[in-house]
Amino acid sequence: MSQSHKFTMSYFPAEPGEPLWDMTVPELMQWNAKDHPDRIALVEGIADPTRRRRWTYRQLVDEAAAVARGLLERFTPGDKVGIIAPETPEWVIFQHAICMAGLVIVPVNPAYTERELEFILRNAEAKGIVFAETSRGKALRPMIETVQASIPHLVHAICITDLDRLKAEGRPDRELPRLDPGEIMQIQYTSGTTGFPKGACLHHRGVINSARLIVERADFPVGGVWINSMPMFHIGGGIVSAIGTFSRHGTFVLMQQFDPGLFLELIEAEGVNCSLIVPTMILALLNHPDMKTRDVSSFRSILSGAAAVPAALVHRAKKEFGVDFAIMFGQTESNGPFIETLTTDPVELQSETIGRPVPHVEVKIVDLETLETVPVGTVGELWMRGFGTMKGYYGQPEASAAALTPDGWLRTGDLCTMDENGYMRIAGRLKEMIIRGGMNLYPKEIEEVIFDHPQVSQVAVLGLPDDTWGEIVAAVVLPCAGDDCPTAEELYAYCRKNLSPQKTPEKWFFVQSYPMTATGKIQKNLLADMIRAGELAETAWARPVRNSVVA
Repeated sequence: MSQSHKFTMSYFPAEPGEPLWDMTVPELMQWNAKDHPDRIALVEGIADPTRRRRWTYRQLVDEAAAVARGLLERFTPGDKVGIIAPETPEWVIFQHAICMAGLVIVPVNPAYTERELEFILRNAEAKGIVFAETSRGKALRPMIETVQASIPHLVHAICITDLDRLKAEGRPDRELPRLDPGEIMQIQYTSGTTGFPKGACLHHRGVINSARLIVERADFPVGGVWINSMPMFHIGGGIVSAIGTFSRHGTFVLMQQFDPGLFLELIEAEGVNCSLIVPTMILALLNHPDMKTRDVSSFRSILSGAAAVPAALVHRAKKEFGVDFAIMFGQTESNGPFIETLTTDPVELQSETIGRPVPHVEVKIVDLETLETVPVGTVGELWMRGFGTMKGYYGQPEASAAALTPDGWLRTGDLCTMDENGYMRIAGRLKEMIIRGGMNLYPKEIEEVIFDHPQVSQVAVLGLPDDTWGEIVAAVVLPCAGDDCPTAEELYAYCRKNLSPQKTPEKWFFVQSYPMTATGKIQKNLLADMIRAGELAETAWARPVRNSVVA
């Protein structure tokens, strides 16, 4: 679709592109091992260069296949196997071994509590779990033992360091199962912003093509080097970064956790070309003293998402790193991102929009009540249809029916607008929408105004219950560093210059940090819980008298 095409309605038809790959993840890796057996596939991105382990594609596939044969001594194809561990090469080996054995991966955040872990493994009907002894100082084995004792079907608990024992248990002549690209590869649990998470069933075809199309649009070169410091249990690490790298026959440099100094050293030492990093990481890299001394000339593009990327940060990253930039958008239920800017887009589009759909994906924005497609520039719910829609939520048919329409559309729950050129802008989440006196208010719009205040570093806007209006607008503000903190009166007056009265926050809270997800998203549900519990106190301020009944 030409960018010069002018849309009048918020419907973006599926564009043609290179044919979709109809293959499974094991087939992708076998292809790499056959065509590029001696190319480095995986590098352990640790601080000591002399201790960095490396695997060629042939070594990685052979090791994963041997582990897969060991797993098949304990499991039957189709069984669900959890994995809870930090970001080490063993995570990647087990990821591919589980796939090769025809099992279904259930990735788990190591920061989860015992209660959360038990819910996921019980809901997924997991037959086993692969675990590390510790993750970032947290002992995992005691939690695993407690949970295993409470779940009858959780038969096997395998320590991630038991690779050699598993390989020894497997029969070398055991034939690995043949899989269909439409089969479930993993059950990816949502972050659970309300209640317990839901397990989205992701399939091989969706995972491979989503990752491949996103990294291609980000200009990641064939045979290139990708550095990852995103969580492997998350779409951003385990699918976009890892599978995306392997789809380009590239080298995957895996950091155990983000460290800006080490990240810069790895760019120089490994010749890194691209990475998925969120805005806080970009700032940490740009502000690190090693930025002036490291050779980062190989770094050619940054892929970002999860949080708004200010135009000033895009400009600075492009100038100081000498990179191109791309912004992506998607969700768990869509097998990963499906909207992305082009690296050639102007900075304004890269900072103000999430781009346009990748090939083979159909998108529309619908009215919340009529479900009819809305005119361009109108806020509505974003729907998508194509190769990336999940197969449903595991064990939750009602939730699946609410998310997937009979004719194949995924209702994302995201509020968006589309402009006449097909570029999308996020207005917020449907569940975050504030209904004040019967009027729909979109937190993203209010946040963008407050974010532009020079004394504001970050802001989260949410609705709080109110006896008169049903809900009222509240803002939780993180001021810029230093003593120059804005007052609620100043911010209110600033908002009133740019927002109508009903959109201007009536309650103000100031924080030094936010509860965040592993991918850098502010957890507004936890902020609301903190406010309700009195853990976050409202700032006292002189409210103006309002006369209008709609104010």
